Amino acid sequence: MILVATLLKELRHHAVDAALAVLGLAVAVALLTAVRVTSTAAERETRRVMRDLGFNLRIVARETDPGRLWRQGYSEFTLPESAVHRLAAQHGIFLTFNHLTPTLERPYPVDGAEALLTGLGASVIGPGEKKQPMGFVIPSGKLFLGATIARRLNVERGGTLTLSNQVFTVDRVLTESGTPEDIRIFAALADAQKLLGLPGRISEIQAVDCLCLTSDQDALTHIRKALDQALPEAQVLQVRHLADARARQRQMAERYAAFSVPLAVGAAALWTGALMMLNVRERRAEIGLWRALGRSSGTIAALFLGRAALLGLVGALVGALVGTGMALRWGPQLFPVTAGALAPDTRLLLWTLLGTPLVAAAAALPPALMAVAQDPAETLRAD
Repeated sequence: MILVATLLKELRHHAVDAALAVLGLAVAVALLTAVRVTSTAAERETRRVMRDLGFNLRIVARETDPGRLWRQGYSEFTLPESAVHRLAAQHGIFLTFNHLTPTLERPYPVDGAEALLTGLGASVIGPGEKKQPMGFVIPSGKLFLGATIARRLNVERGGTLTLSNQVFTVDRVLTESGTPEDIRIFAALADAQKLLGLPGRISEIQAVDCLCLTSDQDALTHIRKALDQALPEAQVLQVRHLADARARQRQMAERYAAFSVPLAVGAAALWTGALMMLNVRERRAEIGLWRALGRSSGTIAALFLGRAALLGLVGALVGALVGTGMALRWGPQLFPVTAGALAPDTRLLLWTLLGTPLVAAAAALPPALMAVAQDPAETLRAD
């Protein structure tokens, strides 16, 4: 209790120094909190943007000739639709690739216009994961039309299109993309299987790799090994430029988070240490008087370390509140796609309230040791 009372009196007597220490710690913690909250949002935004680039893995029948596949855009060989669920049932497969989406694609002439009929099935994602499916979710009896084929058929959204004596409603006309998507007619997988006379069959499984490795890190070898064990009748082809873009962006976001957090912690420690060092130098005579009056080295060291820890706790609380407010205020402008997911991080607040006093005390340790090492006779003689 005597130490606590002395500590409170000391803080009151040196209020300016205490306020500067709290300010420095609060600024560092605010930056750390804002960076951490927004870096989590940045990672989510990166995943969402990279997801929207599209699938970067194509799983097709092993008999498929890759050269012919790239030329015509689809595999003429098929797999059973059950292959998707067999693949998804393999232990650990979602650590290698995710968003398993069965598709069936074939040329399909409509009123003299050549189109690609593409049936899309429901995406299969990892168990327990809350991810939005990639691509389109097309209800049965509906069609999505590419821009070019819609113009050729003179069909608009809300209109109808008859395919093999079955009337479909055009639910959406896609924006022109300058890719083969412009001549595609997208339908529900079951509808496409019926139209093409291929019940229960798919031409490929589209997926996204979860390894996020660039080409020089050889992710494809690992992916192919995993697929050979899970689905030996299939082979996997990678759209390299999409995979590399996804990997580089994801790795950049992770490096940014790994760099920014230690930087903020280091800044807080340096600021606290510098202020404590100045405090010791300015109070050499006072410390010498304490020693001459019989105060032990442990008491003086505890006073400095306790002062730093208490200021660290106050600075952490203020900084966490300010940093969270900054992140919630400006985060939605920086990350509009995932703005709704921005929220206070209670775990980060807990670790900040526990860690900042420890960092502050550790930074104050060298000045505290300097204080107790001073000879009171030498200090008082100098004064």
